[in-house]
Amino acid sequence: MNKILQQLGNLGLVPVVAIDRAEDAPQLGRALLAGGLPCAEITFRTAAAADAISRLAAECPDVLVGAGTVLSVEQARQAVTAGAKFIVSPGFDADVVDWCLANNVPITPGVATPTEVGLALKKGVTVLKFFPAEAMGGVKSLKAIAAPYGGVKFIPTGGINAGNLADYLSLPMVHACGGSWMVKKQLIAAGEFNKITELAADATAIVKKIRAGG
Repeated sequence: MNKILQQLGNLGLVPVVAIDRAEDAPQLGRALLAGGLPCAEITFRTAAAADAISRLAAECPDVLVGAGTVLSVEQARQAVTAGAKFIVSPGFDADVVDWCLANNVPITPGVATPTEVGLALKKGVTVLKFFPAEAMGGVKSLKAIAAPYGGVKFIPTGGINAGNLADYLSLPMVHACGGSWMVKKQLIAAGEFNKITELAADATAIVKKIRAGG
């Protein structure tokens, strides 16, 4: 497995970030580091995404920075140029997947059906984002969709929180989870980075407990 994707699996949790001001990115990175969660998926849901990726990559080199909500090849190119080490898309876009594979950029495309899993497998992509996880039926649906595909790992995202994180992470097909509850847009905008550190530490503790068999 790709080294970056393996790192995501080791962390067990990917903070999914929507950020309005790129200048907040370094503080966010430091807050996540302090909470034991050295990773951030900066989503292209705001105009500040590319600049935030650039600031985070430059000023917090110990944070694994990725780009999420990537909807086009142009966005993927923009993200990687800015410093993103991995790409996440909400659905399966063959053009984006092909570009990432051609440029040796790890990608976890979004899937919600067996058909989409099959399309990913044809491209040789075996770590997939299950999205939107809770809206698509949660753990029960993921188990059913994953059952025929023994070699596939999933990163459920969408509706994941501290209350249901353990339910997903305890599944053998789950590589990691994506979540935004510890990096809510309002917390970043209000400069509540100590709270982000606290929430990240709590989330990391859940991951460690599950991984330890708890």
